Amino acid sequence: MPSNKQILQNILAKIIKDLRVRQGKSISLISNEIGLAKSLWSDLEKGIKDPQFSTLWRMAEALDVPLSQLIKDIEIAVQDRVSFIEE
Repeated sequence: MPSNKQILQNILAKIIKDLRVRQGKSISLISNEIGLAKSLWSDLEKGIKDPQFSTLWRMAEALDVPLSQLIKDIEIAVQDRVSFIEE
């Protein structure tokens, strides 16, 4: 069973890949726009890496969406499946 962190990473991966593909941008183009290594962007799209907040912000800018919208999309996709509060 994937961890909560992995679930979030996978959801983010799907969202950013879908946005990038819809915009017709290659990983090379979009990562160059924000000065992010292509390998890091690729790993984020695969759900391998967990981005820092500043990286998430840069990604939102490169995808031409407000950071708040990117976070909202993640919240919608997560619904109630993830909680980091242990009971």
